[in-house]
Amino acid sequence: MKKLLAIAALLLVSQTIMAQDKPEDKNKPDFKFEKETHDFGTVKEGEMATYEFVFTNTGKEPLIITNVAASCGCTTPTWTREPVKPGEQGKVKAVYNSQNRPGPFTKSITISSNAKTPTKVVNIKGVVERIPSGVPEVKPNSSPVEKP
Repeated sequence: MKKLLAIAALLLVSQTIMAQDKPEDKNKPDFKFEKETHDFGTVKEGEMATYEFVFTNTGKEPLIITNVAASCGCTTPTWTREPVKPGEQGKVKAVYNSQNRPGPFTKSITISSNAKTPTKVVNIKGVVERIPSGVPEVKPNSSPVEKP
């Protein structure tokens, strides 16, 4: 019984030692965003509120964004698909569709990459002003004037 306990303790100690964090790779790419939260202020209902988060790769290896996901379907992200070389800039663009969403909003955009911190979150927020009833909705690229 004592041998069994000794073996179990030895296994536990060896697993703990192996699970220790490896020294951080100082050459890994890393993000430095100009801004991590953007406040749109007040936007009119129906507007497509758009903001580009600009970042610089402050590491020594190319930064590769593998995925960008918004916290809901009302926000559509796009991003720099090519590797971002050290010292160069990339972008993560967020487009918030305010149609039928009056009131305050806060949305997060989660960025997955090969950076030192592999998951980074940026945020957009604002307040959607309701279009009063009876006011015709103006859609992008449309004219309120009827064509003959």
